[in-house]
Amino acid sequence: MQELIISILLTVVIIMAAVLLIFVGRRKDGMTKKQRVMMVRILISAGILLALQFISAEIFDAVDKYLFPSTGRWLRFGCYLADYLIIGHDILRKATKGIKNRQVFDESFLMAVATIGAMALAIYENGEYLEAIAVMLFYQIGEWFQGYAVGKSRRNISNLMDIRPDYANVESNGKLEQVDPDEVGIGSVIIV
Repeated sequence: MQELIISILLTVVIIMAAVLLIFVGRRKDGMTKKQRVMMVRILISAGILLALQFISAEIFDAVDKYLFPSTGRWLRFGCYLADYLIIGHDILRKATKGIKNRQVFDESFLMAVATIGAMALAIYENGEYLEAIAVMLFYQIGEWFQGYAVGKSRRNISNLMDIRPDYANVESNGKLEQVDPDEVGIGSVIIV
């Protein structure tokens, strides 16, 4: 049941990422280059994870019959690790940089510890790597939406700053003067 729900969520993520890349990514005021790259990474990672969902562990175990024992287990781990590194390498890099700068407890470090711990448990128990990758994938989706919203807010504020007036109409001694808005003093009468 859990795998079915995650497969449905991954399908939704793939569709959402493709739609965003096609419709939002091509607009002039749409995504930045960094956001497009992250959306492509999300799309690739979700696609690989969905494909790995359909490949059962038994298929990897069948490799052991033709090669060395435990080859299928390590092959399976390698496939999931590649997917994990596609979606999470920047978080791992930020966590490492935070450790070097003695700023350990940030969200990148916590995500790295949680997902590496989940991968380690999966290796130890020969279990599912899905949880670690899904957590990192959905975290990156959340980060993408946050970055997109912040960028859009900044662009909107910047556009509002562009519509400020170039001069102010100030009444002085019964006459109307045009002055720079920064030079308007307290108590001046402004005519709109």
